[in-house]
Amino acid sequence: MATLPNPLPSLAASGLDLPPGSLVDATLDGPWHEPLLWYADGPAAPRDWTALRAAGRRLGLLPVLVNGGSRGQWPEEWDLCPDITTYPGDHDADEVLAGYWTEYADDEVGEADEAGGAGGADGDGAERSAGSWPGLAPTPEEAGEDPDEAAAGLAGVITADPDSWLGGARMALVPARRSADIPAAIGWSGPMNHENDVARLCAVLRSWEDRYDARVVVLGFDTMIVSVGRPPTTPEEARALAAEHYAFCPDNIDQSPPYDLDVYAEKHVLDQEVWSFWWD
Repeated sequence: MATLPNPLPSLAASGLDLPPGSLVDATLDGPWHEPLLWYADGPAAPRDWTALRAAGRRLGLLPVLVNGGSRGQWPEEWDLCPDITTYPGDHDADEVLAGYWTEYADDEVGEADEAGGAGGADGDGAERSAGSWPGLAPTPEEAGEDPDEAAAGLAGVITADPDSWLGGARMALVPARRSADIPAAIGWSGPMNHENDVARLCAVLRSWEDRYDARVVVLGFDTMIVSVGRPPTTPEEARALAAEHYAFCPDNIDQSPPYDLDVYAEKHVLDQEVWSFWWD
């Protein structure tokens, strides 16, 4: 995906004060024709996010933390696939999620209907059949924290604790117009078993940017962590958004205890300023 001139080839002459690092052009099918991202050789410090965001933004570069995980898989080993990645703006978030929901959520909706949870009647009293897509969750009415400050705060917490499971995360810069587009800009293949074209998931991330002030803060081989400036504040809003999370990343519920969408909504969505996703 190339919608803007890529500043990475001239990064050395850009005047950015960067730590030692590497440009990555490695993809699943061999070297890409231009670098896809730059990332540092060593762990990030708490202030690096804010500094690189301010400096990189004027060049069209956005920060993201990259995590090697327990296997030490850094971006060169991520099987990046920019050649099959489309443009996020060509996809509609509601349509994308509705398709995933129809494919993956029949059983989950049926169970929720029986329990009086996420299924049941529509707002006009009409009964929904099990498996029907409930639609996008409403935007929370209350204003939240500045989204870029929320992202910087989360990055600071992560990088301040070297002993955490994300200890050693490194700063990266990606040529992208908005945070939601970062996975598509590098052809990230983390959700490959769920979706081959990550731009479709980025369309959902764009919608979450607009409604929840979300920002992509961390990417790993198959993991993503998002900061949330304006999370849902009522159980009803949380349950509605949990349906989107399920369609976006079924493994969060299907392969993670307690395997229940309503409990997930309560514990991982309601008033939560950090969302984590992983794809098997």
